[in-house]
Order: sequence, then C-alpha cells, then structure tokens
Amino acid sequence: MKTNGKLLLALTALLGNAPVAQAASTNTIYTSGWLVLAFFGFCALVIAIQLIPAIIMLAGMLKALVTGKEKAAIRQGK
Repeated sequence: MKTNGKLLLALTALLGNAPVAQAASTNTIYTSGWLVLAFFGFCALVIAIQLIPAIIMLAGMLKALVTGKEKAAIRQGK
C-alpha cells in the first residue's frame, strides 16, 4: 500500500510540473487569395475523380471473388 502511495505521489509531482498547453491565437484573418482556394478545389476534384475507377475496380474484384469458384469448377469439368 505504501508503494502505491509513493508511486501516486511521484506521478503527481512529475505531471503537476508539466507546462500548460496554450491555445493558438485566433486573431489572424484568412488572407490567401482565390487562387489558393481554386488550387485546393482542383486537388480535391482530382482525388474525387480517381475514386470512380477505384470503386468500379473494387466492385469487379468482389464480383469475381463471389463468382470465381463457380467458373473455376466449370473450367475443370467438375
């Protein structure tokens, strides 16, 4: 029981001296122009367009996984 008390006291002493985290200042105003926003929008558009073939490919792989065993049995003549 004494070791638990000493351990708790040591942890309290160590963590009690930790510096307090300061929040970031919110006084700054967004000053970037519309070109920055257009660039980020273009990047988001490229990523979104790349998702379409990936989803189609995933659907094809899942379909092949489900029906693949039946076709393999037909090919082997079983």
